Amino acid sequence: MKFRPKPLITSVAGILAAIVLWQLIAVGPMADSPLPPASAVAESLSTVLGTSLFWSDLAATVGIALLGLGTAALAGVVLGILVGSFEPFRYATLAVLEFLKPIPPIVILPLIVLVLGPTGQMSWVLVFFGCVLPIIMQTVDGVHDTDPVARDTARSYGLKETEILARVVLPSAMPFIGTAMRVAAPAALVITVVAGLLGGGPGLGRSIYQAQAAGDYPTLYALVAVLGVLGLLFQGATRLVEGKLLNWHESFREAAHA
Repeated sequence: MKFRPKPLITSVAGILAAIVLWQLIAVGPMADSPLPPASAVAESLSTVLGTSLFWSDLAATVGIALLGLGTAALAGVVLGILVGSFEPFRYATLAVLEFLKPIPPIVILPLIVLVLGPTGQMSWVLVFFGCVLPIIMQTVDGVHDTDPVARDTARSYGLKETEILARVVLPSAMPFIGTAMRVAAPAALVITVVAGLLGGGPGLGRSIYQAQAAGDYPTLYALVAVLGVLGLLFQGATRLVEGKLLNWHESFREAAHA
């Protein structure tokens, strides 16, 4: 992929313009509102970054999000391949999956907090629940998209069903799985923060709630800014991994030569 400095410069200019506009609005029309100036947020951010509490909360947030995403990916891919490949699994799980699919994690948050309390385990369960279903459904779609001719050819060469799943079906489903992971990665971070913000789980979400309760709005906005940067890093990391694993796919080869 070619490096193009112009879009990068334009993006940086847009960010700087947004910060300047924020500063002007905060000290002008909304001077008496809870919206702090960008300068105050920057000062609070420099203070927060110097505390051990912030780094422990950051580590807890990233750790829970990655653990939940990783376990959801493993379970989702395995279950998706089974559901997409074998009719007994599909019929046994179809009703359950369709029932759970429209339920957002925040709906079951009170129940999980009641059972597990405001703990890291509670946050992990929510992240797992919020990420595993989309991964399962995308994997099933990828399995169904597998070329039947490729399956038959593999069988004609004497490959066993498990080998066909590993060498034919899984590679065919990888672009679908990659899309699911790209969507699930930032969702894992958001769910982790919500679990701390509303459920008292460990991490930056709980710190944001405490800053809001104390009326410390510069710290609140500083933590939100950190989460924004963290979300960009999660998104960029998933795109990087997806590009490395799927560099053989036609869409990625076209993007590399664009």
